[in-house]
Amino acid sequence: MSGVLARYERLVEAGELRPDPDQRKAAERLNQLQKELEAETSGGLLSQLFARKQSNPRGVYMWGGVGRGKSMLMDLFVETLGIDEKRRVHFHEFMLEVDQRMRAWREADPGDPIAKTARDIAEGVRCLAFDEMVVTNTADAAIMARLFTALMVDHSVTVVTTSNRPPKDLYKDGLNRSLFLPFIDLVEAELDVLALDGPVDYRLDRLGDIESWHTPLGDAATRQVREAFFRLTDYKPEDADHVPSGELELGGGRTLFVPKSLKGVAVFSFKRLCGQNRGSSDYLAIARSYHTVILVGIPQMGPDMRNEAIRFTKLIDALYEMKVKLFATADAEPEELYQAGDGSFEFERTASRLREMQSDEYMARGHGAG
Repeated sequence: MSGVLARYERLVEAGELRPDPDQRKAAERLNQLQKELEAETSGGLLSQLFARKQSNPRGVYMWGGVGRGKSMLMDLFVETLGIDEKRRVHFHEFMLEVDQRMRAWREADPGDPIAKTARDIAEGVRCLAFDEMVVTNTADAAIMARLFTALMVDHSVTVVTTSNRPPKDLYKDGLNRSLFLPFIDLVEAELDVLALDGPVDYRLDRLGDIESWHTPLGDAATRQVREAFFRLTDYKPEDADHVPSGELELGGGRTLFVPKSLKGVAVFSFKRLCGQNRGSSDYLAIARSYHTVILVGIPQMGPDMRNEAIRFTKLIDALYEMKVKLFATADAEPEELYQAGDGSFEFERTASRLREMQSDEYMARGHGAG
């Protein structure tokens, strides 16, 4: 089996990937890690035990905006890694598993559930690969330093992960963030941090001719945004019924259920975001947490929907300021969404922003860029 670097080079030579210095640097580093991990398993049981005591290969933390090739490199790395003791899992699903294991240990044993959970997860695993490390939950943030210290230091598990943010920006502005800071220190001590943050969003190429605004409402519009979701997340359409959900902390002890949440892409209904009493801070939390929002069921609004129109304006302002990509199904074109009622004149600015958000220039910008 050829390594990740050889596979990457073949994809470039075949024209399936564009030459990219950051991607190649990451492929070289991952290739080195493969050799280190494979060397540990090539000398028999005694050498494996000795190697574990003497050293633990440094892991890799790849970060960058959507479409920079992080998941593609992770796929190649795991696929070509020549050991059996490997596991790849989406970070959100992993933390749900951790929560379930800790709950079971609390019921079975009054002792520390974190250490026992880490021991269970590390059983038979030398390399743990995460896709899309993002931290939005206070409970997760509070335990991550201890959990990953146990995994990486105590049990010699090498971690490879992708993220949209550099380590220092994880759980940024989160509640009780001081509890999370030791995890950032751990990442910087145990993992090599690689930036794939160039100006080209390769994943946009996968969207092909899919537009971002779809009207009128109906099956055709729904099919288009579903296809956009699959292409942006690399999720298989046949697994559509199993797309993970999420929970976003809004502050003040409030949370927002996210029906579909994967790889920085969130799916919401207009009714959930604009039909309930929400303020700008809620929409800013969404904009900070997701690089792409798919919003379905935007109605044509009249004077009786003044409040919904105001909330929609605040939502679009937050998404626009954080350069979040928006895919939507709507009852009308932006200029026709709210033509009569209090604030309809000011809504013209929102319509203008919605038009700009469909442009190639806007779509090519990185999340959070000014």
